[in-house]
Amino acid sequence: MITLTINQQTHEYDGDPQMPLLWYLRDELLLKGTKYGCGMALCGACTVHVDGNATRSCRLPMAAVSNAQVTTIEGLDEKHQHPLQIAWAENDVPQCGYCQSGQIMQAASLLAATPKPDDTQIDQAMAGNICRCGTYPRIKKAIKQAAGGDKV
Repeated sequence: MITLTINQQTHEYDGDPQMPLLWYLRDELLLKGTKYGCGMALCGACTVHVDGNATRSCRLPMAAVSNAQVTTIEGLDEKHQHPLQIAWAENDVPQCGYCQSGQIMQAASLLAATPKPDDTQIDQAMAGNICRCGTYPRIKKAIKQAAGGDKV
């Protein structure tokens, strides 16, 4: 039995310990905000927070999250919109939107560790998250806005 906390709710999983966390989130808990992208932990679409750290869920086995605290895009800020979500909308970041939950989760992890990141820190933190639509300049602008920097 694997016990973990997802979006501040305790869950017990009694299945295949090698099943990726992504499939538990999407197929069993019906949390569809976290996306399947490449299946190789390379694109970032499946990014969630595990114990506060941005983590790719498509390759992370359930056995590795026993007793962990997991946050998905649905639980990023359950009472209000997270400042990143507001900045994302104000800067028209999404086009197709597929990568956006992973982008936001990666950016939230960055801001939690580095509240006022510079351009280099943003570029380094976000480098592994791919956006097929190429909205990288707007992503960076939204991160800066959420950090209290550039405004729309």
